[in-house]
Amino acid sequence: MQRMRYFAWVCAALALQAAIAGWALADEFDGVRDKIHTALVERGVPSVAVAVARDGQIVWEEGFGWADRENRVPASEHTMYSLASISKPITATGLALLVERGRIDLDKPMNDYLGDAKLVARVDSAEQATVRRVANHSAGLPLHYQFFYADEPYRRPAMDETIRRYGNLVTAPGERFQYSNLGYGVIDYVIARSSGKKFADFMREEVFLPLGLTYTSVDIGPGLEKQAAVRYGADGRPIPFYDFDHPGGSAVFASAHDLVRFGMFHAGTPQPDQKQILSAEARKRMQEPTAEIDKNQQYGLGWFLRTGPGGERVVSHSGGMGGVSTLLTLVPERRVVVAVLSNSNAPLPGQLTKDIMAIVNPAPAAKKDIEESDIGSQLTAPAASADEALKSLVGKWKGSVHTYEADLPITMWVQDDGDVVVQFERQLKTLLNGARFRDGWLRGRFASDLGTDDANRTRYDLQLEVKLRGDALNGSLTAVSRPALRVGNALTHWIELRKEAE
Repeated sequence: MQRMRYFAWVCAALALQAAIAGWALADEFDGVRDKIHTALVERGVPSVAVAVARDGQIVWEEGFGWADRENRVPASEHTMYSLASISKPITATGLALLVERGRIDLDKPMNDYLGDAKLVARVDSAEQATVRRVANHSAGLPLHYQFFYADEPYRRPAMDETIRRYGNLVTAPGERFQYSNLGYGVIDYVIARSSGKKFADFMREEVFLPLGLTYTSVDIGPGLEKQAAVRYGADGRPIPFYDFDHPGGSAVFASAHDLVRFGMFHAGTPQPDQKQILSAEARKRMQEPTAEIDKNQQYGLGWFLRTGPGGERVVSHSGGMGGVSTLLTLVPERRVVVAVLSNSNAPLPGQLTKDIMAIVNPAPAAKKDIEESDIGSQLTAPAASADEALKSLVGKWKGSVHTYEADLPITMWVQDDGDVVVQFERQLKTLLNGARFRDGWLRGRFASDLGTDDANRTRYDLQLEVKLRGDALNGSLTAVSRPALRVGNALTHWIELRKEAE
């Protein structure tokens, strides 16, 4: 019965939208529309909004389904969706604006712009953790996300407190790319400190309004509540409103219409009513690769960068978290911008973007698109078997895990048979599941208790990722919430172990 009611809701929404749009003439996007209609019914996706620009003109923008099922509010191109990680290039635009004004230097240490709470280097020097490296995810900040739901008693701490607890550089600045929401939380804090305005106010006054983005805000701005799409969970129910301790990385809402206009500005095809808040040189510098992810992908200032199947430069960012799946893609040389937004976590935006790109940017099909999500990469445990590489680590290792409450003694035994056993002091021994040692990095997962209030808000496993540096194994130990209907947390701590003499 519930499914029949939902089917009726979807059909009603589609009928209403069809009447409004007046689909009298077929066009090049009809095939994509058909896929959206099918997905809304068969996959239970609440809504999708799409906007496409080509040669400096918006050639298609439309909403499908329900922005708010319970109140029968249909989606449109002006519905505001939670963007998740597409917030990062938007925040980076605010950062670039302050760089052009001489308020921030990308190559100075991030700590120069912070208050009493500073980033702490556990490897190398915090002086090397520049603003640029924080912005391109190579400063050494780890995997991090922390959600605060409106129907729970927990609230976001002050940013100084978040930095004090989790601002650890667990790898040397510049050593590797590690996607970190925390870095963009630090950036939005620095934008506020450097501009003398609240982050949300600065972005509205200096970025959104000058670019004509009237349905864009950090969180849901006053008076825009009725424009925002409800975020829906995997069970089809509304998710209570949630906050983060990294707003600059995740908290922006925007309509498809506004987001494609934002993309057009960065693609070099701004609309006549948009002010040039950044010079063409500054925009291009944001799209220059400054951090290598792998052989196929790089990161600039808030943008993922890759080469498309036809040799074109592709600039993009995606977003994914509870009740959110989004993708913004620019092909500047071909003057193409595509924005696809949804208020569920289904992977529909990526699939639709491929279909739209085949129309507006035809080229040989790529083998595989690489996308990231707000939650960052997770380890996938290999099949359980003895790892020959682990034999070089055989022995007893002792050290500690640094948390904001205490340093916890920890012991690890690497056994001849390839098993790895871990034990916190006064806790039970536990197996390091999926233990593997590759390219100097030991990785795996185990279950224990860190004892901190932050971590113990949810049930979690501990994700170990340490590098062999001389006679020490050091790096990160992350409390990652176990899968649930609501996205939990990933809270990373510094860990270091040394091998005991036999």
